[in-house]
Amino acid sequence: MGVTITGIGSHIPQGVATNSNFENNKFFNEDGSKFKHENNIIIEKFKAITGIAERRYVKETFTTSDIAAVAAKKAIDNAGIDAETIDYIIVAHNYGDVKHNSSQSDTVPSIASRVKHILRIKNPRCVGYDMLFGCPGWVESMIQANAFIKAGIAKRCLVIGAETLSRVIDPHDRDSMIYSDGAGAAIVEHVDGDSGILTHNSATYAYDEANFIYFGESNNQEISDARKYIKMYGRRIYNFALTNVPEAMKNCLEASGYDIKDLKKVLIHQANEKMDEAILLRFYELYNLPMPEGIMPMTIDKLGNSSVATVPTLYDLITKGKLKNHSINKGDLIMFASVGAGMNINAMVYKA
Repeated sequence: MGVTITGIGSHIPQGVATNSNFENNKFFNEDGSKFKHENNIIIEKFKAITGIAERRYVKETFTTSDIAAVAAKKAIDNAGIDAETIDYIIVAHNYGDVKHNSSQSDTVPSIASRVKHILRIKNPRCVGYDMLFGCPGWVESMIQANAFIKAGIAKRCLVIGAETLSRVIDPHDRDSMIYSDGAGAAIVEHVDGDSGILTHNSATYAYDEANFIYFGESNNQEISDARKYIKMYGRRIYNFALTNVPEAMKNCLEASGYDIKDLKKVLIHQANEKMDEAILLRFYELYNLPMPEGIMPMTIDKLGNSSVATVPTLYDLITKGKLKNHSINKGDLIMFASVGAGMNINAMVYKA
């Protein structure tokens, strides 16, 4: 029994913010002190570390649920199915609908219910709920959909990852340059044959690591309002990821029974180019092998880090021939992997 992606879609916002957009920002450290370097140096170092040259922001009139529905409609059309036949709508996000110039997140009703409403699905047995699992949320939602289908609880699921991080970033924090907006969606269902999800592996590290990514006040201490923004301890996350993600990937691959040389692509959450490269290098080092050229497609240079949307968007672009020099063919063995707030990690081996 293969739980397989039969439809895929994404929404890449039209608004482009290049690194030059941040040249006039006033950046501060967490303690409120000013950086020693000028902004052009800060931005240059940022680009060298993260690989990000530009990122995408949604239109002022759009919210997370809006772009989630756009990606969902594309996935439904790509699968060629009737939306009324969907049993579950699972939407991974982290901050709900935050309207333009609003300081409040809106999560009632759930984003999944809003998506179902926008899609005009009447069937009450189509159940919608949200997944809050940090950046690994879409992969974790795929794992849940896989469990539902294999257990006979569902036949067809719509799995979405959507985020509008531009609404929760602190303009006085240089980490704000990392984040972007976007949405990706997949239709998953049973397909006869050997395609689909083979194995998966998830973990939550919360004893010491729970608050590596958190909500905090602006780095500009002259701002007196109580609004909170996405914050992170970048070095701690980097070290955590390098320690734990490669091992999770290795365990997942070995459970599948396949050899590492069988892997054609590793679709890793587009978090930080240097960190992602280091994770993959460490993963292959566990097998005493060099990282193969072209194994890790990247979109972060143009699209930034859109959290839960990065992995499905990446898969959508590759399968539709929109990412240069990359392709996924029938029968290819690929791996999805992610790390993010919680701290959560997961990996999934999938046969196209």
